[in-house]
Amino acid sequence: MDDTTSSFADSAPAGRRTDGAAGVGERSGGAFATGALALLLLAGLAAAAAGVVLDRDPLAWAGLTAAGALALVLAIRMVRARQRAARVGSLLGSALEGLPSGQLVCDGAGRVVFVNSTFRSLTGWSEGEPPLRALERQFADDPDSADAFRRLCERVKGGYAGSIELAVRQQGRAAEWRRIQGQPIDGHAGAVMWRVEDITARRELEQVTRREQNQLVDFMDHAPVGFFSVDQDGHFQFVNATLAKWLGCAPEDLVEGGRRLHDVLAHAPADAAPYDLMEGGGIEQRGEIAMRGLQGRRFQAYVAQSVVKGEDGRTSHTRSVVRDLTPEREWQEALRLSEQRFQRFFEDAPIGIALVDEGGRLAECNQAFLALIGSEAGNVIGRAMADLIVPAERAMVTERLTAVQGGSDPAAPLEVRLTGGRELVAQLYARRLGGVGPEGAVGLILHFIDMTERKGLEAQFAQSQKMQAVGQLAGGVAHDFNNLLTAMIGFCDLLLLRHKPGDQSFSDIMQIKQNANRAANLVRQLLAFSRQQTLQPRVLSVTDVLAELGNLMRRLIGENIELKMLHGRDIGYVKVDQNQLEQVIINLVVNARDAMAGGGRLTIVTSNHVAEQAQRREHETIPPGEYVSIEVIDTGCGIPKENLQRIFEPFFTTKGVGSGTGLGLSTVYGIVRQTGGFVLVESEKGEGTTFTILLPRHKGEARPDQGEPRERRGSDLTGSGTIMLVEDEDAVRVFSARALRNKGYQVLEAKNGEAALQQIGTDGNRIDLLITDVVMPQMDGPTLARHVRQMRPEMRVIFISGYAEDRLGEIDGVEVAHFLPKPFSLKQLASKVKEVIREGK
Repeated sequence: MDDTTSSFADSAPAGRRTDGAAGVGERSGGAFATGALALLLLAGLAAAAAGVVLDRDPLAWAGLTAAGALALVLAIRMVRARQRAARVGSLLGSALEGLPSGQLVCDGAGRVVFVNSTFRSLTGWSEGEPPLRALERQFADDPDSADAFRRLCERVKGGYAGSIELAVRQQGRAAEWRRIQGQPIDGHAGAVMWRVEDITARRELEQVTRREQNQLVDFMDHAPVGFFSVDQDGHFQFVNATLAKWLGCAPEDLVEGGRRLHDVLAHAPADAAPYDLMEGGGIEQRGEIAMRGLQGRRFQAYVAQSVVKGEDGRTSHTRSVVRDLTPEREWQEALRLSEQRFQRFFEDAPIGIALVDEGGRLAECNQAFLALIGSEAGNVIGRAMADLIVPAERAMVTERLTAVQGGSDPAAPLEVRLTGGRELVAQLYARRLGGVGPEGAVGLILHFIDMTERKGLEAQFAQSQKMQAVGQLAGGVAHDFNNLLTAMIGFCDLLLLRHKPGDQSFSDIMQIKQNANRAANLVRQLLAFSRQQTLQPRVLSVTDVLAELGNLMRRLIGENIELKMLHGRDIGYVKVDQNQLEQVIINLVVNARDAMAGGGRLTIVTSNHVAEQAQRREHETIPPGEYVSIEVIDTGCGIPKENLQRIFEPFFTTKGVGSGTGLGLSTVYGIVRQTGGFVLVESEKGEGTTFTILLPRHKGEARPDQGEPRERRGSDLTGSGTIMLVEDEDAVRVFSARALRNKGYQVLEAKNGEAALQQIGTDGNRIDLLITDVVMPQMDGPTLARHVRQMRPEMRVIFISGYAEDRLGEIDGVEVAHFLPKPFSLKQLASKVKEVIREGK
């Protein structure tokens, strides 16, 4: 049983005497005297009776007198005996009542003869209840304890004394322990004296003692050092687990396996006792030895051993402590390597590191710091740190470093300029550091990060973000303008159908249309800058494009500017929109012409350019690859440095009012970047400017594409069929519907995708073509096209939009076969519609 311990004493049954000692004990001097008095009383009564019978009065009176006297003495003695018995009973009762253990005396019938208050409190017994049942009730919740108590009762009932220790468990409280003893009363059959003790404190003390002993054993067994003891023959008497683990075995393998001390030494000492660790032996032995485990592991250890002689002077044993030096040697090696690594990290760190002593002088620095300031260690060690800061910032830096050295929070890093051979901006981090200098005074550790390039990158990034924001704004504005210009140009075309040349209104209408076309050109330039224009890329030879533009460029620059074109050998092909590439070159040529008002030389150079690794040029990062380079070099006035970061911004110009729109270079930037290329510029004021265009080299078939034939003028644009026109801009929808009806088509109109779906569901079989805007509220054009193709897979679709065609590729599941960018004219709309309907037949 886990919580029950029992101990039954082997004793003889009650009432069965094993010798005469008990009988002698029962006869006391008092009982003998009482018996003698009783016999004398009987003798006196007999004498009195004899005197009466014999009629001898003196004898009768003498007998009566003696009997009376003896009776009086006997009565007095009996009274005194009772008083003495009462006093003894009271004394015994008081003694039993005052005992700290519960006492219960029962007679042979099981009735209570005596019970003290301790028994009542320990068992909860009350009058009228069998006392043993109160004891039994305490163990009712534990079957094992209840069974053990039942066996104790049976043993005591059989006339044998016994004792047992049981746990009393109560829900929600810690277990209490009771020791119960049953002792039959000798000479009184069935009478038993029960004793109940509360031994909870003793058990707890035993448990604490046992736990402390276990902890001590565990500490000794698993201490970070090894302990062992051997006898005079070298046999192991004790080995802790730590040493056994080092030796690759269990403690019992050494203690019970017959191993000796010299069996675990790599080199047993010669001419030494079996218990000696070193040559020469001795009472105290200390030093470093090599030990060998049972599995062959060798390790260096430091040992300290004392030899203790036995009381007989002949036997002896050892008290030995072992310390494994392997971790220490590993730590020493690790420390050495760590110091080497630290020194290497310190010296080879990519950031400048400097140690400053308590006087603010440079105590030590690494090579990166010397490179920052452009000096050698011998020239700066021992100098005041403030001398290495530019004079304008010395006071501020000194104040901050003094505060940090005094214990204040270093807060944010400082941006400082260091004295050196170049303009250098560094970020300074300062931390308080103890142990700087020979006396261990408090100094500083400083980290310097070169921020010169980062500052330039931040400026470039800000410029890029600004360009992107302007591009997004320009693209959004251009989209809205395209809707307006589509309506303006379209209604001008409708008016021109009624007002022929010679009509009074013809010239006015043409003026409106021409200005609308100029506005459309500006919008195209905005879209080019924002990289949202529609491109038609083809594989081209840059040399051929420049050759075709040669005559035009000569007319543009005039006679006072010399034009030279230098072409490299085996120039690669590029895949670009030819019209857009021509516009880029023309814009750069015009810009160069304006920069050479007094004449000069314009040189255009083509070559192959290979970027072996990523290159950072101005605000662009050019990835590795093969490029075709076009350089436009002029000998003009150059671009001031403060303007270089702004030349690609829309509407930025240094020309006079009316001399330009400020969209030329922004258009160049947008077209080249949308094509996947890069625009680089180098300029010095008064020495000219070089614009370099890098276009990705085409890696496909090395054969230029043939251009599509232009549509013949005066071609027939009329046709027949039913067209569903979906456009949320009323003006564009009205113009387009009228234009198509004038060309002979039947047109169904819808302001949004939902209305269009309803009409297609009703008249879908007679609709030949769907024309839909791309961006519309609620249901956009691609979604509408997806639903229509589920109903009519063969139906042709023309998308119209003020955005670029490639924006449609972002919508999954929509194949863009036909696209008409805004703004479009009546003729362009009719031509596109006739072309698509002709393909579908």
